[in-house]
Amino acid sequence: MPEKEAPPSAADAVLRSFAIHNRIHLYLLDAIPAEAWHAAPPGGKGPDSRRPRGAHPRGPPDVAQGNGRILAARTVREDSLDCRSQKALTASATAIHAMLEPKLKGDARISGFKPDAWAFVSYLIAHEAHHRGQITMLAWQLGHPIDKSASFGLWEWGVR
Repeated sequence: MPEKEAPPSAADAVLRSFAIHNRIHLYLLDAIPAEAWHAAPPGGKGPDSRRPRGAHPRGPPDVAQGNGRILAARTVREDSLDCRSQKALTASATAIHAMLEPKLKGDARISGFKPDAWAFVSYLIAHEAHHRGQITMLAWQLGHPIDKSASFGLWEWGVR
């Protein structure tokens, strides 16, 4: 009988969850119809879908370079999301992972954020999931909803 693989440490499980969370962002960005990125905002006010409101590069000093996340992915081409945006989002995830790993495996303190790195990861996931909802709703309001398969795919963490 083959030996069972040891479960990951709590820190590794949280880091893996954050990586899945980031892949969900990329999945959503790929699912947004190109027309939605160029549509005028509903009611003619506010940013267009290329410039959604959201997270900005502020926050605890430890994460300033990696914050901004999903809504930092704004540069578009005529036909699709510019690959530079996806690269920026991936680079941001890499920076956050590099900052979090020693914190989660060490004293778990993050300067400027209470109570600890564990709560910070939860904060990031909740905050950014909120923005995924905003992006999805805005695409729907603009008449370019993501398809049902992609909508359900946002919840398929086991395959992302």
